Amino acid sequence: MTRRAFLIRHGPTHARGMVGWSDIPADLSDSATLDWLDRELPAGAPIVSSDLIRARDTANAIPGTRPRLPDDPGLRELHFGAWELKTRDEIEDIAHFKAFWQNPGALSTPGGESWHGFMTRVSDAMTRIFQQSSAPDIVITAHFGVILGLVAQARGQAPEQVFGQKIDNFSLTELHGTPGNWAPVRVNQLP
Repeated sequence: MTRRAFLIRHGPTHARGMVGWSDIPADLSDSATLDWLDRELPAGAPIVSSDLIRARDTANAIPGTRPRLPDDPGLRELHFGAWELKTRDEIEDIAHFKAFWQNPGALSTPGGESWHGFMTRVSDAMTRIFQQSSAPDIVITAHFGVILGLVAQARGQAPEQVFGQKIDNFSLTELHGTPGNWAPVRVNQLP
């Protein structure tokens, strides 16, 4: 059976620097965009989110009567470790920083995780979510890296090939298929 994943990036945090596992709230004042999301999403589809407040609160702010599934920590953003909440200019080991972004894979952020480890966690979460629910459609509120990584997998691209892809706050990305075998239908759609 073909399933559909409706991925929503959380509302803006207005934070500077790399925001990974920091639990920063989102600005959810854009009610027009939240109403648009309600109209675009399948009625009655269950909704699950990362356990970080910016994703959880975004899921709860979308109007409608969609049932909530338990938050899943596997949907968290990439763990930036020592780079958390820092801008590029604040990173001390710029060679490590450049290597991480130019050739993502096995290299980890200091005290954080590698791209491969991150995507294994996200892929496992997607499999778990779709195994635990028999619903054909599931709405997922998550983070830039989660959505970008799933789009890269769906397109058969390496992460560095999609790093230029925008995933805006409140944007909608739709994948059809099954976990590990997704096809992108729309990416980064906004009202």
